[in-house]
Amino acid sequence: MATLLYRLGRFSYRRRKLTLAGWALLLVLFGVGAATLSGPTSAAFSIPGTESSRAMDVLADKFGAGSDAASAKAVFTVGAGATVTGASERTAIEAAVAALGQAPKVAAVSDPYTSQAISQDQRTAYATITYSVPVTDVSVAEREDLLAAGRSSGATVEYSGEVTKTVEESHAAEAIGILVAALVLVVTFGSLVAAGLPLVTALVGVGVGMLGIQIATGFLDLSSSTSALATMLGLAVGIDYALFVVSRYRHEIAEGHDGEESAGRAVGTAGSAVVFAGLTVIIALVALSVTGVPFLTAMGVAAAGTVAVAVLITLSLVPAVVGFAGLKILPKKHRADPAAVEHRSKVPFGERYARNVLRHRWIALAGALVVIALVAVPAMDLRLALPDDSTAAEDSTQRKAYDQLAAAFGAGFNGPLIVVVEAAAGAAQTAAEQAQEVIAELDDVVLVTPPTLAPAGDTAMLTVIPNSGATSEATKDLVRDIRDHAKTVTGATLAVTGATAVNIDVSDTLTDALIPYLGIVVGLAFVLLMLVFRSILVPLKATIGFLLSVAAAFGALVSVFQQGHLAGLIGLETTGPLVSIMPIFLIGILFGLAMDYEVFLVTRAREEYVHGAAPDDAVISGMRHGARVVTAAALIMMSVFAGFILATDTIVKSLGFSLAFGVAVDAFLVRMTIVPAVLSLMGRAAWWIPAWLDRIMPDVDVEGEELTRRLAASGQPHGHGDPQMPAAA
Repeated sequence: MATLLYRLGRFSYRRRKLTLAGWALLLVLFGVGAATLSGPTSAAFSIPGTESSRAMDVLADKFGAGSDAASAKAVFTVGAGATVTGASERTAIEAAVAALGQAPKVAAVSDPYTSQAISQDQRTAYATITYSVPVTDVSVAEREDLLAAGRSSGATVEYSGEVTKTVEESHAAEAIGILVAALVLVVTFGSLVAAGLPLVTALVGVGVGMLGIQIATGFLDLSSSTSALATMLGLAVGIDYALFVVSRYRHEIAEGHDGEESAGRAVGTAGSAVVFAGLTVIIALVALSVTGVPFLTAMGVAAAGTVAVAVLITLSLVPAVVGFAGLKILPKKHRADPAAVEHRSKVPFGERYARNVLRHRWIALAGALVVIALVAVPAMDLRLALPDDSTAAEDSTQRKAYDQLAAAFGAGFNGPLIVVVEAAAGAAQTAAEQAQEVIAELDDVVLVTPPTLAPAGDTAMLTVIPNSGATSEATKDLVRDIRDHAKTVTGATLAVTGATAVNIDVSDTLTDALIPYLGIVVGLAFVLLMLVFRSILVPLKATIGFLLSVAAAFGALVSVFQQGHLAGLIGLETTGPLVSIMPIFLIGILFGLAMDYEVFLVTRAREEYVHGAAPDDAVISGMRHGARVVTAAALIMMSVFAGFILATDTIVKSLGFSLAFGVAVDAFLVRMTIVPAVLSLMGRAAWWIPAWLDRIMPDVDVEGEELTRRLAASGQPHGHGDPQMPAAA
């Protein structure tokens, strides 16, 4: 692999204009495709095959295709001393209802006065808005028309429901992350050109990835959080991977090679590690398909595609761009003597740090483990759910409507359950009435509406209003109780559905999939690292370290987003159960990122050990060459992820926080503290592998050792020369 990448690096450098033109053309083509083929995204979650999903299909079949039509609620409130039944208030509300009925694609709007949708204190009323099309067919402009229609009458109105939500496209998060990343790169490279290069190539990769996702929305039902996740990962890995290659390129220049040869060697060595690191992220994301959750699979594949683009950009566009940069890739003071970049009298930070860790290895190991354990403790209180309007921003119309309805009608009003009763023709009405009596006796039930019979007479529908909110444990228990009592209704089949039940089923499915997915990821980590390091104990140590990072990230996530500690510092307005998709995403993404640092630090240590260095000397050498770059890479990833904490979307905010924290723990506590300490404690045993296993395993040559031997044997260690670079000595 290293030899093939070496040739690719030299080709891209030599034909840099052609390479640049190719990526520019691809970007234009994807832009045209996104402009003409893109479709809407959705914030809804569902899993085919669950009871709630099957019951939804029954509703659509028995009660008409309109069952999947978009809907919303307009909530009207009046101030103290007034009522919604007052003459002027009623006139304004009725005018609002009439205006809402004229909004685009609205099929009907219920009158709160005829439907008795008025609170007991007569200060709150609501109208149900039903569309003639699914929510995905309602455009942003049509949603805005709806919001404006009700308020045009002068009534005080707030809105709830998915149809009222629009995807906020704020680029502040990306901008802040990029600014911090630029600062880290300038400090690391000492050159504005070298610092800007990884940023530019990463932005090209993210651009291609985002446009590809926009094209995919025209054919697939993607979550509204997909783009944010892909952007987050694409920026982080794109900058980091380019950082590794540019850093190695400067090293090769300092060794006396010309530009083309340096590009080939950089891509052949650091590029090999980039391929492996990228593959681990891609495999972990694509492996989300094993959960059997379509929207999760789609998000994982979309994010994996963006990471794949970042890898391709690093292997081809980066060597082309360094060709345009010439000697400007080096600090200004070293351009006359590139060798000065490498030959410094000062002992590198990585070496000093490694020697301190190895000198006090037991203290370093114990200290890091204690810190991780303390941070991970809150993870034992982990609770999962899917977000609803109760987690929206306090100043949003959805949150105001939710709070007003909860205050006027009870917390459970915002999370009604729908019970579908199926029986033989003519028997559904009787069975549904029996089910109504059974359910009304259960705990946490406020109201069970009389049954609504389907035209065919074989299906009926009940609406159950819980006493508790949609994401509460009491409501989850109620759903289970209804399902447990389904057998008490003779001659009929009962199923619980509705948005609340769907969210509960999704959360339960994701929770059940968590352990199998973790097993797949951990098993994959062990096998891949065993191929790279030709060792048993090093992969074992690496996977245990990964689990430590995940535990710490979970603990911090629960502490802030669920328990509310330090929530104000990140602008978190509400706390509650964590988003159900968070644990699986966090495991998958952190796995890939953790393996990045493991590869870049430990491969150099293995190379030194194989060449005869003592175990401790090999560890110190690995840290000396890799710590500075890995530190910069971790700071860049942390800054990119942390920028997304400013997002208003709860999923994006929590994912950005947990990834930034997880990367910090993995890079600085696990990879740069625990790993060298444990490698020192294991000594030569760390690199042991059974002879029979070593023989049957393929040689992936991540560190490019075979490439180095071939170049030395060929007697042509340098390239064809380049006028922008100093000739080889």
